Amino acid sequence: MPPAATPESQTESGPLWLRLAPAIFLLLWSAGFAFAKMGLAHAEPLTFLAMRYGLVLLVLLPLLPILRPPLPDTSKVWRDVIIVGFLIQALYFGLSYLAFSRGVSAGGLALIVSLQPILVAVLAPRLVAERVGLKRWGGLGLGLAGAALVILARSRVEATSAFALACAFGALGAMTAAALYEKRCGTPLHPVMANLIQYSVGFVIVAPMAWALEDMRVEWTAELLTALAYLVVGNSIISVTLLLAMIRRGEVARVSALFFLVPPMAALIAWFIIGEAMPPLAWIGMACAALGVVIASRAQKR
Repeated sequence: MPPAATPESQTESGPLWLRLAPAIFLLLWSAGFAFAKMGLAHAEPLTFLAMRYGLVLLVLLPLLPILRPPLPDTSKVWRDVIIVGFLIQALYFGLSYLAFSRGVSAGGLALIVSLQPILVAVLAPRLVAERVGLKRWGGLGLGLAGAALVILARSRVEATSAFALACAFGALGAMTAAALYEKRCGTPLHPVMANLIQYSVGFVIVAPMAWALEDMRVEWTAELLTALAYLVVGNSIISVTLLLAMIRRGEVARVSALFFLVPPMAALIAWFIIGEAMPPLAWIGMACAALGVVIASRAQKR
């Protein structure tokens, strides 16, 4: 993961990369929704995801002989990296894309996944010995309300089948489990090696599913290539690396609270990039979500 801090970069609030990580992660992760929507107009969901993972591997493999990142040195490290890769790349993204393909609206999926910080806060005291105080609970509640306002103001919340809803809630459970597992068991590993292992896991699982469930037809357009380029570098490599690094270096409930800002930020970016409407109620929701995240992030454990 990111290199250890030096005395020059280390301050009371942490090294420079750690202080910048939340803003960078939020921007890159949120923009991924607009680019994913752009790409999914030209390829089926699992096919598009398999292409994304395959391209990540093509980017990372040439770096191995150059950077020579060390392999995991114990079976436990191998196990932990593989499990987190399975939870995020195979389950979270795979189930999210399946939910889209089976009729869950973008607003419905976003609303369900917005419950992740609440689940993390409920489970963190028992699983990672992290206490969540009343002030942080207030921030989490305000953040959830703000995220819901943005979603409800911009889109319909619907699902066409029980299977689609099960996929959406499965994606929620997968991301929650990944955050808690990384906090409890995650071991620092060179980002190239960690990403290579995790995206290999995702590709090995998603590609056969795409072959079995879809026609795998792709319209090779400039929009598709642009979406893939962004999702491979900005979303898959940089964002996931920063997320796991923040979880290990900070409190998992505080880091998870950033997900409340993802729907508002994604809506704002979609407004600029693809011209989606941003109703007045959505701006109010964005302000509520931002205030909630600030409160949850600054609340200190007793």
